[in-house]
Amino acid sequence: MEWILVSVFVILSSVLIIAIIFSRTSKGNELKPFSTTTPDLVRKYYDENTDKFLKVYGEIIQAFRTKDVDEYLNYTIKNARFTDGMKLLDAGCGVAGPALFFAKQLPKISIDACTISTTQAKMANEKIAVSNFKKNITVTQGDYHLVDSLYEHNSFDRVYFLESFGHSNNKKKVIEAVWEVLKPGGMIYIKDLFRREVSDEWEQVRINTICEQINSAYHYQIADLNDVLSIIRKKGYILHFVKIPEVKLSGFEQLTISNDFQNLFNIGKIESWDDYIFPIDFFEILAEKPMYNLEKEKHLYFMNK
Repeated sequence: MEWILVSVFVILSSVLIIAIIFSRTSKGNELKPFSTTTPDLVRKYYDENTDKFLKVYGEIIQAFRTKDVDEYLNYTIKNARFTDGMKLLDAGCGVAGPALFFAKQLPKISIDACTISTTQAKMANEKIAVSNFKKNITVTQGDYHLVDSLYEHNSFDRVYFLESFGHSNNKKKVIEAVWEVLKPGGMIYIKDLFRREVSDEWEQVRINTICEQINSAYHYQIADLNDVLSIIRKKGYILHFVKIPEVKLSGFEQLTISNDFQNLFNIGKIESWDDYIFPIDFFEILAEKPMYNLEKEKHLYFMNK
């Protein structure tokens, strides 16, 4: 009798474990980070760690880049379709490294640079003050979820996020706020990391776990590509493209700079590479706020005005 009870207990325990695993995977793309980030936590994180990033990354705090960082920034100008004389909003500008580069390449451009970090805003202003681009760049300390209250509506040709979008804990709010400040015909450009999706359920569980660890270490919310595209399309943006960044393999920095940062400061450090599964994909997204009412003039959808 006793062995029967033990057997029943083992079977029930096994069923429960399997149920828990499949409950997690059956939620599809749902990802619950260990610690949900907030704008205040992101502010605190960068106030405390910006100096560490600068020591490793320099003024271009981006993980996906080429060995020649200027080459990648020129690529950004091309793919985000910046032209001289435009008015840009750099959402999550860091210490304004990219903004200063863009102003140098496009001397008639105007850039509003926004960072939530007090430390970064101070550093950015100091760098701009001793540059030749004081008239081109204005730095604001603020939460990019609130750009529609920080800036004039219908005023920007481009709003761009260079690996800053993932810090948002409410991506719908950000995308909708950007809509308000874009001119009709203006575009949102996002370059960031997105969670990988695979058909193998066990591998997806591992990917989700690693993404959770990244989120916790960097106060991030790694985006789900399908969710972001759905938000963009439902809002009424015209999607121009979504693609992996197109860089030559020989010029790709291969994310070793991120490994250096992790190892040096023990932030998000990978303790073991055994059975490690790469958890993310990098994508670029470009979407346009239409120049016309899409509901009334759908026949103009594919026309470039």
